Amino acid sequence: MSEPSEGAGDLLARWLAQLSAVRRASPKTVEAYGRDLRAFLGFMGAHTGGGMGRTALGGLTVSDFRAWMAAERGRGVGPRTLGRKLAAVRSFYRWLALAEGVDCPALLTLRTPRSPRRLPRPVAAQDARAILAAVSAHAEPWIAARDQAALTLIWGSGLRISEALGLRQRDAPLGQSVRVTGKGGKEREVPVLPVARAAVEQYRALCPFAPGRDAALFLGARGGPLNPRLLQGAMATARMALGLPASATPHALRHAFATQLLAAGGDLRAVQELLGHASLATTQVYTGVDEARLMEVYARTHPKARG
Repeated sequence: MSEPSEGAGDLLARWLAQLSAVRRASPKTVEAYGRDLRAFLGFMGAHTGGGMGRTALGGLTVSDFRAWMAAERGRGVGPRTLGRKLAAVRSFYRWLALAEGVDCPALLTLRTPRSPRRLPRPVAAQDARAILAAVSAHAEPWIAARDQAALTLIWGSGLRISEALGLRQRDAPLGQSVRVTGKGGKEREVPVLPVARAAVEQYRALCPFAPGRDAALFLGARGGPLNPRLLQGAMATARMALGLPASATPHALRHAFATQLLAAGGDLRAVQELLGHASLATTQVYTGVDEARLMEVYARTHPKARG
């Protein structure tokens, strides 16, 4: 790949100086932007067969930019990194338009590469049961019962940790369903399994405090609302003791709820309602988890796949 022409290099140096002096960009940011733009300008110089002065920079076409992006992908650059490089190019061109009056209409039509959506990493059913058993090993019986009850409720009802800890004393004893407040203050009704109701009642029986009806259902060691970090910490201790990955968090129990329902034939719309997702697309991610697991089983067990 060739080096940028002298004209382009001059413009690049001025832009990087502006980033540092005016926009107060960190030295690492300036270095990264410089590296990305030098590679971009070098490619364009070789691709177009000419120097990259003001006129050439403004005259680049959509095909030119796509050729650069294709070359980057061919080098193994992923969508996220390519998006970052494109952001650097756009920043450079914004400066060019303001400082040099150079416009490049083709750049406005380019779309940022989409990063593949990461699949949720639910906790397997046997691991979830092991975690619930492990958190019960706390020295204080009522705290052990509290953590077990809260995590059972998150797993069994598909709650966010904030939704479980947002329950009030007036919500107990829990019935077959409970109303929780999710993101954006939206309320929804979720089912409560008998095992979760029993776990909550065991915790309440052992709890040494007598809070009012409006107090939090799950209490901390001093009687105030339970800090979510303490529940996350209890699960982290349990997963480390069991040798489970760092992805085994309270939120992964919510993922497990969703994948188990869909694997059992649950309706996607119904699962969306239970999870409190604003968009069906968010819920559809869990179908990808199910497909991925199916392919793992296929690759492991099918005679043809095993050779």
